[in-house]
Amino acid sequence: MNKRLAAALCCAATATLALAGCGSSDNKTDDYAKSVCDQVQPQRQKIQNADNDIASVSSSGASPSQVQSTDSTAFGQISDAYKALASGIQDAGAPPVGNGAALQKNAVDQLNAISGAYADLKKKVGGLDASDQAKFAQGLGSIPNQVTTLSKNGDDALAKLQADGIGQAMAKQPGCQKATTAPTLAPSPDASGSGGPGASTAPSGSAKPSGSTKPSASSSTSVKPSSSASSQS
Repeated sequence: MNKRLAAALCCAATATLALAGCGSSDNKTDDYAKSVCDQVQPQRQKIQNADNDIASVSSSGASPSQVQSTDSTAFGQISDAYKALASGIQDAGAPPVGNGAALQKNAVDQLNAISGAYADLKKKVGGLDASDQAKFAQGLGSIPNQVTTLSKNGDDALAKLQADGIGQAMAKQPGCQKATTAPTLAPSPDASGSGGPGASTAPSGSAKPSGSTKPSASSSTSVKPSSSASSQS
């Protein structure tokens, strides 16, 4: 279970704003793209930091209570990052396309909903019984599927902001360019008996995008949780 959860979070962290590399852009579009991408970068970093904490506790053989504390805190940080991203897109204004106001509202609403869902995951993990390893692992059972769904929702929300050349403009902005390398996490034993209760849910190998978005030929961006969220398996 721990490995499934980390795999879901790996996909979630690296695919949030995959950018289309076709079309052209003008100054107004470039200005909008910069205003959005300037918001993406710091939130992506916050999410990566939270994921790194999860990866660390996952691979350290930590106790269920340590895993619980780390995961719960990380989900809260991810929730805050999505909320800040929604606020940033709201502050950036509507994209300069015909239905820009509707696209903006849809993205903001979806990102706020994702923030709320991660806040719920924080509460769920924090409320589990960490004194019983088997029950703790069972309680985490549905989280990987939830994270996968949140990943796709985030992809869908932000992909809709890339109409009429905006994706091309975003692809040129540093804040919307995916890091050239992603962290590689070696799998650790699961908590079912072969390893410690803090076993990693992260797959080994680099993080890859999930959901409906695909990286462009030159760049992509992501603000989603990446390579590993720990939990008991």
